[in-house]
Amino acid sequence: MGRLAGKRAIITGAGSGIGRASAVLFAREGAKVVAVDRMEEAVDETAALVREAGGEVTSVAADAGDEEAVKAIVDLCLEKYDGLDAVYANAGVSGGMVPISEQSADYWQEILRINLIGPFLAIKHASPHMIAQKKGSIVCTASVAGLRANAGGLPYSASKAGVVSLVQTTANMLYGTNVRVNAVCPGLIETGMTKPIFDGARARGSEDKIGQLNPMARYGQPEEIANMALFLASDDASYVNGQAIPVCGGLSSTHPFAPSRRGA
Repeated sequence: MGRLAGKRAIITGAGSGIGRASAVLFAREGAKVVAVDRMEEAVDETAALVREAGGEVTSVAADAGDEEAVKAIVDLCLEKYDGLDAVYANAGVSGGMVPISEQSADYWQEILRINLIGPFLAIKHASPHMIAQKKGSIVCTASVAGLRANAGGLPYSASKAGVVSLVQTTANMLYGTNVRVNAVCPGLIETGMTKPIFDGARARGSEDKIGQLNPMARYGQPEEIANMALFLASDDASYVNGQAIPVCGGLSSTHPFAPSRRGA
């Protein structure tokens, strides 16, 4: 029996990276998975990997920051799998690595819509069904950039700090319901989002320096974040609630950084 045997789960941002690794892992551990991503071809590829691993999956091309889409995804899981036990609100985008004077309000709003409003919508539409069944787990992807400065751009970091606050406040708002809400805070992980960092380092011949600022002196892999998401979604984490847990090789213990000379 897997750690998610008999459970029904939704995973957003499942077309690559952490979301893809989580979809495969959740299914391997027994969950029936609804895999969601804006990129239809990518999420279909994830679904194929899940099926190759012997899992049951439904792939959906949808925007996790759109309320009607999120409601439809929840309804689909309820209809197809007759329930919903876990949601991993993982979809996100990066951005903001330019001076603040070059950032527009529209640019901020789009990052906040996906990174923060998306998890809010997942909680809003999933929690009533979990409350009714008196049990459920919602996991959100935050970031070490949401804990302290110097780990990401301004709008990205602000959005992830919002996710940390979101899981804390909603965990308390759902007091007594047995519905848990937690966040994973990844450090530097090799994903599609961080591809420019890795590509640049490899082009310079400095790949061995990626991740050198954390005590483990390396970067992480999507599967290492998926393992934490699995734990939080499972009954193994039955007394873990309202937490934002770093998985960063120890980076968040200090957040060392090289000062920028670009100014504001």
